[in-house]
Amino acid sequence: MPNILLTRIDNRLVHGQVGVTWVNHLGANLIVVANDEVSEDEIQQDLMEMVVPGSIGIRFFSIQTTIDVIHNAADEQHIFLVVKTPQDVLRLVEGGVPIDKVNIGNMHFSQGKIQLFSTVSVDEDDKEAFRKLRDLGVKLEVRRVPDERPDDIYKHL
Repeated sequence: MPNILLTRIDNRLVHGQVGVTWVNHLGANLIVVANDEVSEDEIQQDLMEMVVPGSIGIRFFSIQTTIDVIHNAADEQHIFLVVKTPQDVLRLVEGGVPIDKVNIGNMHFSQGKIQLFSTVSVDEDDKEAFRKLRDLGVKLEVRRVPDERPDDIYKHL
């Protein structure tokens, strides 16, 4: 069983808050970025690697590759799984990745979305993915940084 400490939805993926603050809070030694586009974009990978301390590993996998390889993780790998969208989390859970808790950190506002929290905006597809995750027993919390009080997104769906 992979040792996934936390899964985070953040449309920015890895940045200072994720690469340092959350990693230190969780005690993670490996960040797995599960994203189809970034898994093939070396420039984005290089930019994300720059904010991660050298003692922390980082891997970039497509959603399907993550599903295929996550169960091969070594016991000593303490994984912080980072994705871009709730749909990505749903694909991972439906693909057998053992995710029981998801932190929602940042989902930018765009056309067709409504703002639920200062850093979280959703559309109907996002809401549907969250409802399916709830039905699958996944706990969801909105929290930008570790010392912030978590909020339950289900109350807002």
